[in-house]
Amino acid sequence: MKQSSFIPAKTADGSFTLYSSAMEESYHSMNGAVQESKHVFIEAGLHQFSQKQLSIFEVGFGTGLNALLSWGEAQRRKLQIEYDAIEAYPVAAEVLHVLNYKKLEPELPPSAFLQIHLGEWNTPLNLEKGTFVLKKILGDFATYKFTKKYDLIYFDAFAPEKQPEMWDESLFRRLYSAMNQRGIIVTYCAKGEVRRRMERSGFNVTRIQGPAGKREMIRAFKK
Repeated sequence: MKQSSFIPAKTADGSFTLYSSAMEESYHSMNGAVQESKHVFIEAGLHQFSQKQLSIFEVGFGTGLNALLSWGEAQRRKLQIEYDAIEAYPVAAEVLHVLNYKKLEPELPPSAFLQIHLGEWNTPLNLEKGTFVLKKILGDFATYKFTKKYDLIYFDAFAPEKQPEMWDESLFRRLYSAMNQRGIIVTYCAKGEVRRRMERSGFNVTRIQGPAGKREMIRAFKK
């Protein structure tokens, strides 16, 4: 990917996202950054589990919003979450101040968002006395070798037309192998070809109500 600048943009729900000049796309929906993340990843994903211990893998760490919301859920519901997220192009630290996420999760300390971003890469960060452990993986998802299995996958890459290599069928097969039985994968995308690739990879795919501005999204299960 060419060198990118990150331009702040206010979305319809009042929360900010970043626009990537390299991808020519924003990190979140302009219909609401926080609303989209809560709907796609928390409500359609995390809320589907009843057990208290969960392992999560995020494809595309981005602004860290999904990780922050998941940490907040872990605190409220007394969950123990191991959260691994891979990112090839981290957001520049100097633009973080424009993202108004610091008071988004009142159960968390005011410094939570900065803790997520300023913590060391490729090293587990024990953020909440063992109840939320974050590992940010600096690397390319296309070549990443999984060393563990996950209950839940947040697939939050840029859109297929912007980053087609991230939506390759072979990568969905690798994700399927890296999931526990009855694991769930969620993504904002509901394109027919993406759904068919996931189905050919073994997933039981369902299209459900999308976030504001999108008719549908995908939630799929490992059979």
